Amino acid sequence: MRYGLFVPQGWRMDLIEIEDPIEQYEAMTNVGKVADEGPWDSIWVYDHFHTVPKPTDNTVFEAWTATATLARDTKRINVGQMVTCNGYRNPSLWAKIASTVDVAAHGRLYAGYGAGWYEHEWRAYGYGFPETRDRMRAFREGVEIIHRMWTEDKPTFKGEYYSIDAPINEPKGVRKPHPSLWIGGGGEQVTLKLVAKYGNACNLGGPAEQITHKLEVLKRHCETVGRDYDEIIRSSSTNVFLLQDGENAESATEKARNAIGASFEDFQKDFVVGTADKVVAALQEKTVAGIDYHLIYMPRIAYDHSMIQHFTEQVIPQLG
Repeated sequence: MRYGLFVPQGWRMDLIEIEDPIEQYEAMTNVGKVADEGPWDSIWVYDHFHTVPKPTDNTVFEAWTATATLARDTKRINVGQMVTCNGYRNPSLWAKIASTVDVAAHGRLYAGYGAGWYEHEWRAYGYGFPETRDRMRAFREGVEIIHRMWTEDKPTFKGEYYSIDAPINEPKGVRKPHPSLWIGGGGEQVTLKLVAKYGNACNLGGPAEQITHKLEVLKRHCETVGRDYDEIIRSSSTNVFLLQDGENAESATEKARNAIGASFEDFQKDFVVGTADKVVAALQEKTVAGIDYHLIYMPRIAYDHSMIQHFTEQVIPQLG
């Protein structure tokens, strides 16, 4: 079992108590350095421009710039995005960016890729917001282009949404046979087929029953294309607020809830709130469903690293 940690990037309103943007960036970096010294396999950022649960005039650091700097500010840990939006960068340029960052990271890049969903920022940044059908078809073309850019010399491709005409992408990266491609989403007709054909990892959400079903679909797609299912990393993201024994859940989560304007009831819908035993049980359900890689988001770690330490000492040893 391996673990990844989301750093506080601003997207989840997790830097708002720091005013200076330089200090905000260093707070994000410092969390990456803490993880780099622990048992974590990776650190992660989101590819978003506007905050959630609603757009506000607050800091959100751009994903690929942050990925590159985090790679250079750490020594051991892998660095990824969960996940890059296909619609925000031309896929051939994205492949070039990822290749460069993989070299800068000495082969420690986890390159996350997805179709995208946050309509507000799509429109605000001038990308429009294509219908789901078009976004998914463009995503499919994008994944194929990226794979060709990483594995072929001067590849060509002409599709409905994108085309390339013998681009030179050197160096292609450091990790062999190519940078690690993590495909996010559980769509059974497009996304999971792409995972089976091209992905080094998938990322699935939802309850354990849904994850089990999606992984069964992925197995069938792997059989169709002759892919070894067991070589694909199967990840899932979980939001965690880890309590210590004796802490009152409602009062302990107050600052985190206030940052996003959530009631205690709503907060519990999005976060596993509890002591180590409850968190372990929640992650174990996903493990039994087939997940072998847990990505963890914890609020307020920009200001206080103790929850990272507690997770490292109290949760990871129980899960292995």
